[in-house]
Order: sequence, then C-alpha cells, then structure tokens
Amino acid sequence: MNRRLIAVVVAFAALTTVSCSSANESLAEQYQNGSEEGYISGDGSTVEIPADNRDEPITYDATLDTGDTVSSSDFAGSVYVVNFWYSSCPPCRLEAPDLAQLSEEYTEVPFLGVNVLDTAETSLTFADEFGIPYPSVVDATTAGVQLAFAGSVPPNAVPTTLVVDREGRVAARISGLVRDPSILAAMIDSVIAEEQ
Repeated sequence: MNRRLIAVVVAFAALTTVSCSSANESLAEQYQNGSEEGYISGDGSTVEIPADNRDEPITYDATLDTGDTVSSSDFAGSVYVVNFWYSSCPPCRLEAPDLAQLSEEYTEVPFLGVNVLDTAETSLTFADEFGIPYPSVVDATTAGVQLAFAGSVPPNAVPTTLVVDREGRVAARISGLVRDPSILAAMIDSVIAEEQ
C-alpha cells in the first residue's frame, strides 16, 4: 500500500471516529457535561440528487463479513441502498432495526452494509443481534468502498445511508441517523420510479 493511500485511510478513519455523534454537542461539551459519548454524528440531513446532476457510477470490489466477495457490478441495473456503520456507534444501533425492516419490505432493492471499523466476526454478531438480513463489507483495513464513494457524495458521518440508482450513481443520502424510515422509503421509491 503506498504512502498516499495509507494517509487517506488514516485520515478517513480519524474522521469516521470523530464523525459519529450527538448533533449539537462537541466532544469538549460532552466531556464537560459528563456524557462523554466520544463521537460526532451527522445531523440527519437528507440530500436528493436530480438524475442530471449525479456524479459518475461508483465502482468497487470488496469482501463481505461472510467471506464472500461483492462488486458494484453485482448491482448493475438495480436500485440499491448502502449503509455505512460500525457496531459501537449508538445511532447505528438505533437505526439497525428500521434498516432491517426496510430491507425486508423492499425485496427488489438490495441493501449493503459497509462496516468501517469492525472485524467480520463483530459485524456478524451485530447482524445476528439486530436481525440484519443483508451482508456488510468489512472495510476497516482497506477503506476501499469508503474511498470509492468519497469522491461522489462523501459518507463523512457514520452512519450515512445512500440510495444508488440503476446506473450505479448516488441518488440520495441521509447523513446521520435514519430518524424516520418513511423518509428513506420515499427516497427509494423516488429512485425506483425513475425511467429506465
């Protein structure tokens, strides 16, 4: 691995560690009030990108927590959802049941987790605990999937949930906790309804 890639991975890991948070509290404020959550999260903001304004298709190859491989080409022609998470992130734990339920409701829309911090074993334990029916990429050591998405719509807070269109382009993003599953459902519906 070259030095530049290592620097990018280290910088992204540092950003991820500091990015998962209470929306209004800095780390210093958390220390002062005794909450010491130790993370900064997205604010739950949503972005829907018109088809004409979307960046190039995202491409990646990765290894899942199951040991199988996954590639962006596996989703060619499909709308799919990508969720960036890790097991000790409180908002990730809060939204996990909602994401599991949505993935079961949208049987024609694949869901893919991207675990940014944990081992495969920890990822699988989390999936078992929360009833997550879809696999996750184990991306902690390579950050390959994180880097693939960073050029288009950076998942700069964990959790971040993206809806990817049939061409492999990011069409929508929720930065932070999916507070209302109906918002993500509406985003999915909107991208499904686009002309093929």
